[in-house]
Amino acid sequence: MAQTDMDSGEDGGGGGEPEVIAKTSVLGGFTESTEIRALISSLPVVHENIVTLESAIERFLVIMDRYQEQPHLLDPHLEWMLNLLLELIRSEQSPPLLVHLGFKFLYIISKVRGYKIFMQLFPHEVADVQPVLDLLCRQDPRDPETWETRYMLLLWLSMTCLIPFDLSRLDGHLTSDPSQTREPIMDRILAIAKSYLMVTDKSRDAASVLVSKFVTRPDVKLKRLGDFLDWSLTTISQASDQTMGGTVILDGALQSLAQLFKHGKRDDFLQYAPVVLQCLDQCHVAESSQATLRKLGVKLVQRLGLTFLKPRLAKWRYQRGSRSLAANLSLSQSGSTVQAVSPDMETQSQEEDYDIPEEVENVIEQLLGGLKDKETIVRWSAAKGIGRVTGRLPRELADEVVGSVLDCFSFQETDNAWHGGCLALAELGRRGLLVPSRLPDVVPLILKALVYDEKRGACSVGSNVRDAACYVCWAFARAYEPTELKPFVTQIACALVITAVFDRNINCRRAASVSDHSVSVSGTFPYGIDIVVAADYFAVGNLNNCYLSISVYIASFPEYTRPMIDHLVAMKINHWDGVIRQLATKALHNLTPQAPDYMATTVMPQLLPIALGIDLHSRHGAILASAEISHALYKLANQNNRYCHLTSQPVSDQYVVRPQQIFVVVVVSCLCRGFGGELMRPAVCSLIENMSLSKMPFKDDPVITGWQWLIDDTLKSLHLISPGPRDGIKVQYKVLVSQYIAGLKSTEVLTRCGSALALGSLPRFMIHGKLHQVLYTCLQQSCSQREVCFTEARRDAAKAMAQVCVTSGVSAQGGSDSVVCEGNVSAVYGALLDCMTDYTLDSRGDVGAWVREAAMTSLMEVTLCVVGTAPQLLSPDLVNGMMCSLAQQSAEKIDRYRAHAGSVFVRLLHSNNPAVPHIPHREELLAIFPTEGAEGLNWNAPSQAFPHITQLLRLPQYQYHTLLGLTVSVGGLTESTVRFSSQSLFDHLMLIQQDAAALGQFSETLLHVFRDNLRNDRYTHTHTHTLLHVFRDNLRNDRYTHTTHTTLTHTFVSMLTHTLFSTFSFTVTFCGLIQFQGEVRKKVLFQLLLLLCHPFPVIRKTTASQVYEMLLTYDDVIDPDVMDDVMTSLSDTNWSVESGDRNSISP
Repeated sequence: MAQTDMDSGEDGGGGGEPEVIAKTSVLGGFTESTEIRALISSLPVVHENIVTLESAIERFLVIMDRYQEQPHLLDPHLEWMLNLLLELIRSEQSPPLLVHLGFKFLYIISKVRGYKIFMQLFPHEVADVQPVLDLLCRQDPRDPETWETRYMLLLWLSMTCLIPFDLSRLDGHLTSDPSQTREPIMDRILAIAKSYLMVTDKSRDAASVLVSKFVTRPDVKLKRLGDFLDWSLTTISQASDQTMGGTVILDGALQSLAQLFKHGKRDDFLQYAPVVLQCLDQCHVAESSQATLRKLGVKLVQRLGLTFLKPRLAKWRYQRGSRSLAANLSLSQSGSTVQAVSPDMETQSQEEDYDIPEEVENVIEQLLGGLKDKETIVRWSAAKGIGRVTGRLPRELADEVVGSVLDCFSFQETDNAWHGGCLALAELGRRGLLVPSRLPDVVPLILKALVYDEKRGACSVGSNVRDAACYVCWAFARAYEPTELKPFVTQIACALVITAVFDRNINCRRAASVSDHSVSVSGTFPYGIDIVVAADYFAVGNLNNCYLSISVYIASFPEYTRPMIDHLVAMKINHWDGVIRQLATKALHNLTPQAPDYMATTVMPQLLPIALGIDLHSRHGAILASAEISHALYKLANQNNRYCHLTSQPVSDQYVVRPQQIFVVVVVSCLCRGFGGELMRPAVCSLIENMSLSKMPFKDDPVITGWQWLIDDTLKSLHLISPGPRDGIKVQYKVLVSQYIAGLKSTEVLTRCGSALALGSLPRFMIHGKLHQVLYTCLQQSCSQREVCFTEARRDAAKAMAQVCVTSGVSAQGGSDSVVCEGNVSAVYGALLDCMTDYTLDSRGDVGAWVREAAMTSLMEVTLCVVGTAPQLLSPDLVNGMMCSLAQQSAEKIDRYRAHAGSVFVRLLHSNNPAVPHIPHREELLAIFPTEGAEGLNWNAPSQAFPHITQLLRLPQYQYHTLLGLTVSVGGLTESTVRFSSQSLFDHLMLIQQDAAALGQFSETLLHVFRDNLRNDRYTHTHTHTLLHVFRDNLRNDRYTHTTHTTLTHTFVSMLTHTLFSTFSFTVTFCGLIQFQGEVRKKVLFQLLLLLCHPFPVIRKTTASQVYEMLLTYDDVIDPDVMDDVMTSLSDTNWSVESGDRNSISP
């Protein structure tokens, strides 16, 4: 279970959240054994080449990483892999690089399988001690490239230390020369261990393992244990955690002590435990700023506590019975059962004679403090320590420890204390140390922890607490008999279901789902199997699915209906995340049919004071909830005729008045203004919409005027999200339409946006008779104004135009004031096609893309509407202009808008009910975009889109517009777009290079595109790059060069010479065109010389640099006799000065 501290990394849960797709990878065995054997055998060959060496290491890592979750599959193969690698390491012919490579592979294996299991396979005979020790002594502890070697050698040395012989016996054979003295092996190993406890790499961890194996030997502990402990305590006392070096030293010393007290015998270390504990207190390790040191301090403290206490298993602990499947099956065959064991008074009396050392109180106090640490790793270690130490205490003292743990669950404590308390309770319950008599005190706290959520700034904390609470429920389900949990199972089940369905954090939802499964297995979970199937681990991954689907299914079981509703009202409609608030209100809408009376009589009265409270989020959620419940009750009335006459019943009379009161009080109290207006206005608009859809009896009520005032006021400041009331304002609709039309001419951009969206949302009867005024005088005018500040208004006007046309309907013989007809269809298409040419730029980038995207969508909607009713209204010119514009947009550089244009293009092409008439080259287009393949085409991927787009260049009708968009992509900045668009364009040129007519037409069209956009800064730079690529890379075949390229190049150069040089791209272009000989080269050199005399120094300097590189590339440009002089002049002249000799270069 994940144990994150903050909710900032949670899934958003937006409407676009994809479904969770689970793909399990359960392996059946180590299938790559043959490949691994060959890979290891090839190391002597591949290690000499850095490329093959890196490839071998990468392949070995890929294979081994597959078994990270199932490392036991490697067990049958570990021995032969170890032997092969040790054979390379031990060989005298192996160079140092190969030896290090062998140890690197050994480390990779141990990382996957775990060092505790893998190190046991190392050979550990007497003959191995000296070679391993010597090899380790030859290593450089500071070499960062060979740390795997040192790590594995330390583990290997740890195993060789287990030989059952006194190490002093090996010292007699150290040397044959009596005049020489060498250090005893015992001292050498201890010195190496001490030195590696202070290194900064992972070898420090292996050194602590070496200490635990070596110092606990019978011969070593008699001679060196006390000295080593003195050295460790001295090191801890003198080191400081304020420096990096001090932190490393403390880490190694604390690790070694923790390992020693873990593996050593209690009788050997009991006398040293008080001194070590006193040293830790004096050094204040628990107050260190380093989380790793605090964790190691907690680990060491719990080991000291276990040393103080006798290693005994508490007889008073709760035992559920046998956990062995084989034992249970044998007992079931014999007819007997295993009963849970509960503590009795006799056990308690026997434990009264057991004296507990005073230091244990200090140990428990430090462990309880560790439960409140700010780091999860420290809290988790402290929780395990609490479980271990409590298991050796008498019942009374253990109960006091449990009480101290329960003190963590105070609302005066932080989320860290709640999380640590949950972890400790899970450990105590898992070990049977939380007796059933404590469950009435524990369960209510766990239920609070399952919904713990504290707001901190812009987010909240508590996801780790809820996750740990799910872990407690899982542990309790496995630790206790179902009869013990039966009084609490309904409460736990409801809380877990609520967490699994409504929690914001995906890890908490999944943890609760797993806990649901564990509790349901006990058989006392109400409808447990059905709920587990519906809300399994993968189903709860999608937040929308949880709130809107799974919750409805679970609420159909009566035990969960009201708790789920109460939780949404109490915890979720006031949540800090707006997405959660909206999902909660939609969930209340869906849950209303399960408990309509409860919603009307209990929930709605609760929402009124919340909607008028001081908390902004609570007000927002309560108003949305009131709106959704109102509409749900109305729909339920239509279905079963139960609440169809709300005003005829006393209870319903009160209910009907409450939404009206909410609206009046909210508006009168000015709660829609100020800081909260951005949230409150859409919420109240939603309330108005749902009350209107519910046909509340507000006819001729003054509240209608308030509705209209709020909507009009909202249009001036925010986008109108909801369409607003439609049935309650029929009398004033003429005034409304005129008001919204006037709003389109406002100087405020938001007022224009709101007015446009409002017009698009009006029903047909309100537009009838005013369609001409809306389309011509307003929407077209708004779409045609290209001011930067009105970009959003143009976008919304384009959307509204399609909405108005679809709402009004289409009729070939109708009037232009009522429907889309022959008299106004051309104007509609003209305005939308004009929007397709909007390339407005500001500090936000290409904001005109918003208008183009809206125009593409509107064109599709209007076209499908017209085709479905009166296809004869679409002339060939309209369809041709629309399809060519879409082709241009589908070839441009922005992935999102290219994808949208491509999908619209294909949608119109494949429309069959009926088909869009007059599409140019329909058959060829269907061949390029077949029906079965177009659905899988990813337009967002340049590698897939451009090969299809460039095929449109073969079609004359689409060639110009496709090139217009394609040149923008070819000359763009995005590497993938430039690469794939250029490649697709050149592939097309290769196909037509043998067709002189097609190649000539393409070139003329390309120059036509350039000529038409010569003064357009958006296209000039990209078009010159595209033309240069075409001339340089694709116009070199002899036939084409001698027939047509001269004219085209002359035209291109002439256009460049008459262009304002606003960029440096022309300099590069001219230098590229120097490859063409004759008149073209002379014109190009003349232009370059003019640029060398340009009044701007930066242009002169850049031109000189480009000309210098050009002359190096093309050595036939000038006479070789003057080449050296020209190159010297270009390189030595100071082109940045205002005056100088810049006329010495001649063609």
